[in-house]
Amino acid sequence: MYGDPAVIRRILTELGDTWAVVGLSNNTDRAAYGVARVLSRFGKRVVPVHPKAETVHGEQGYASLAEIPFKVDVVDVFVNSSLAGKVADEAVAAGADAVWFQLGVVDEAAFARTRAAGLEMVMDRCPAIEIPALRP
Repeated sequence: MYGDPAVIRRILTELGDTWAVVGLSNNTDRAAYGVARVLSRFGKRVVPVHPKAETVHGEQGYASLAEIPFKVDVVDVFVNSSLAGKVADEAVAAGADAVWFQLGVVDEAAFARTRAAGLEMVMDRCPAIEIPALRP
């Protein structure tokens, strides 16, 4: 099940607080921008990953996961399903602990590969919806 409540809870509360948000830019109209703000409010360090490598919410951006010079705990993916599998593979290569595909992003093969590599994974869910429900 790719929205297992126990996995969601573990990712949001136990796996670390550094999140790379792939697709995050300074475009305030995009969902990634608002989700990043919510994650920050809940104590997560949000690292933007976007070809423009913009600084967002005060955090330096990077053009790819491979360019981030420190460990990322969770990779949150805001790209089309057709591109998401490649990002999941990059998250495995980067040593992340978990991958989170946003609402509407589903790739069953990427889910299987990522889980086989030992990472936690959630698909078709939004952490900005899930995290407030976990805290009183």
